Amino acid sequence: MDISVVIPLLNEEESLLELHDWIAKVMQSNQFLYEIIFIDDGSTDKSWHIIKELSGNNPSVKGIKFQKNYGKSQALNIGFKKAIGDVIITMDADLQDSPDEIPELYKMITEDNLDLVSGWKKKRYDSKIRKNLPSKLFNAAARLTSGLKLHDFNCGLKAYRNDVVKNVDVYGEMHRYIPVLAKNEGFDRIDEKIVQHQARKYGVTKFGMDRFINGFLDLISIWFLSRFGKRPMHLFGLLGSIAFFIGLCFVVYLGIDKLFLNPTGRLITDRPQFYIALVTMILGTQLFLAGFLGELLVRSKTNERRYKVSDEVNL
Repeated sequence: MDISVVIPLLNEEESLLELHDWIAKVMQSNQFLYEIIFIDDGSTDKSWHIIKELSGNNPSVKGIKFQKNYGKSQALNIGFKKAIGDVIITMDADLQDSPDEIPELYKMITEDNLDLVSGWKKKRYDSKIRKNLPSKLFNAAARLTSGLKLHDFNCGLKAYRNDVVKNVDVYGEMHRYIPVLAKNEGFDRIDEKIVQHQARKYGVTKFGMDRFINGFLDLISIWFLSRFGKRPMHLFGLLGSIAFFIGLCFVVYLGIDKLFLNPTGRLITDRPQFYIALVTMILGTQLFLAGFLGELLVRSKTNERRYKVSDEVNL
């Protein structure tokens, strides 16, 4: 199998047939052995019915239907597990990503020996206020924290070497940061390609402004996980030790002052330094215990099932 095309979708009944025909045309003209995996993320329209019809007419079409809407990350995660192609292409189902980009993306992975190629929608046809400006701010922050010099982290059109997607666990809403997750797993041959972006032809966007707030929060999470995810004691233990040491210094100072310098002065409990010492020592102990528990969780981590599949075809 040369290529697996993984397409998560939610209520995209108008575009599925046209998207399938477009992909099939590109694959046949380039003589690729391929599969198309549609992941229906809890659609309430006729999307799943159309996917089953496409699968009946084209054995290269496969489908997975979620019991309810779990999100794009979960859809990509199960799509990656099922994909068997040497190169995995992801794209959105709204026809804003062009399947004509697939041959060049495939070539960059196979001939240029890259692990991952991320699309860059240099010219966009989205609302400048709702999507373009927030995307620029989001991508600038992602570049700063991750060290990856990509212009469009959240572009749905990407290409991966098969072993990349088999070793990257996409969870939560981390689909925006798959290049960062891949880099953290040692797949650092990452590049980008300017791709054609098209105006939405059918329906309306499924994303609102809240996705950018969530995106920035996820960015903080992935920064923390990439630096301390496998060694939480290095952060919490360090902060806890510093806080406890500060409190201990105040305790020593108060003890020396009361015993030797000013034995007839105020009670220790009447002095603000006492409460500073108390708070910092308690906080330091809690931070240290948080790091210790984090280390235990890292060592006992098990994979969780984060979605429930209600139906499949051709899988």
